[in-house]
Amino acid sequence: MAETATLQARIERWPIAGSFTISRGSKTEAVVVVAEISRGPVVGRGECVPYARYGETPETTLAQILSLRDRLADGLTRETLQALLPAGAARNAVDCAMIDLAAKQAGMRAWELLGTAPPRPCTTAYTISLGPAAAMADAARAAAYRPLLKVKLGSEDDADRIAAVRRAAPQAQLIVDANEGWRPDNLARNLAACADAGVTLVEQPLPAGRDEALAGGRDAALRRQIAICADESVHDRASLEALRGRYSAINIKLDKAGGLTEALAMADAARQLGLQVMVGCMVATSLGMAPALLLAQHARYVDLDGPLLLARDREHGLRYEGSTVHPPEASLWG
Repeated sequence: MAETATLQARIERWPIAGSFTISRGSKTEAVVVVAEISRGPVVGRGECVPYARYGETPETTLAQILSLRDRLADGLTRETLQALLPAGAARNAVDCAMIDLAAKQAGMRAWELLGTAPPRPCTTAYTISLGPAAAMADAARAAAYRPLLKVKLGSEDDADRIAAVRRAAPQAQLIVDANEGWRPDNLARNLAACADAGVTLVEQPLPAGRDEALAGGRDAALRRQIAICADESVHDRASLEALRGRYSAINIKLDKAGGLTEALAMADAARQLGLQVMVGCMVATSLGMAPALLLAQHARYVDLDGPLLLARDREHGLRYEGSTVHPPEASLWG
């Protein structure tokens, strides 16, 4: 008789090296929730980052995860999990823990279990936090050897900021994340500044639900030159249809999609709609990044630098060589 699976979860805090600043504020630590599912001596793990922007807290996320204990004992599957919890951080941690456990029990890697391509090393973006133009230029200069920089904007004087970053890192490819911080009245001006700096993609320039200005308008030519990527406006497959005519790319994050199971299906659906795929992350440890590397194999843009922003990573963390991130070892995940 098969042993009954048990579920544990806990909140962990990981210091950030310095601080991490976007248009909504700054933080000095990454608060994650880890789910562990055990069957005998075998343990599967998953990590998530609750995000206040979506009404999540570490405590409510922990409670959501632990609410599944009885269901797990009754034979919870990844398929039934999708209906029990909404897309979000809690479902992500449990989904990834279930994949990790199943792979270990089967004696195979997660990509073999899921029927996806074996992950290869890939190039990740490196984030430049929002701040005064001079400070952002200093940070960009220190990271100028990296091939892809993600620049946090979303405040006044963004044109000065992106110009300063470009001068400091003349060879790097630049993408921008405005985190809903622009307005319809400064959209064209900021997009023009990004075009002048050679930016190739802008994430979520306008607030989700108030992005009508992205449909047509005088800046349409600029938006053909720069990919406009939905982040806060997209969560799972159900949110894809509303992006037509406004966005040309989507940022898939496991914490938004509710796990790797939905994220893989979402990436397929997005490509069928002609949308470019970006794989993103919250600031978290390598355990949170590892499942997303399976998704990153066919993504146009990869932003999985979370561990690089921490003061320290967890044991058996991902191997980063500059901006090249390598697939996880089984001792970490999958």
